[in-house]
Amino acid sequence: MASLSRTFRIQKRDFTNAGNASISVKKLLKSLNLSACVIRKVSICGYEGEMNVVMHAATDGILAFELTEKKIFLTVSDEGPGIEDIETAMQKGYSTASDEFREMGFGAGMGLHNIRENADSLHIDSTLGAGTVIRMEFNPGG
Repeated sequence: MASLSRTFRIQKRDFTNAGNASISVKKLLKSLNLSACVIRKVSICGYEGEMNVVMHAATDGILAFELTEKKIFLTVSDEGPGIEDIETAMQKGYSTASDEFREMGFGAGMGLHNIRENADSLHIDSTLGAGTVIRMEFNPGG
């Protein structure tokens, strides 16, 4: 398996196109005949990260995908309010979504929790008032 990378721009507040980056990654992984389990885990994490950018970022964000011989890497980054307490934010059901986003059906507080449950490795760097970078790793073998 050759090394492969792609970068996708995520537009803040663009709910019409929200999810397109993670769908593109999913299609790419399917074309490489990776296991359904791996594709599912990467897709969930990509989508959850992408939606956090759409809802919370102050500017557009990035979803970066890289496939190597041994790992799949996803990095979601934005410039935004940052995460005040990462451990609290990762709790199932915790949400800072606005009423507007809740009315749209978002904000169930599952985003970071789902990422933690599905990524083989997770690292979050966040600075209040500056933004967040979520780095995820997956084993393509399962």
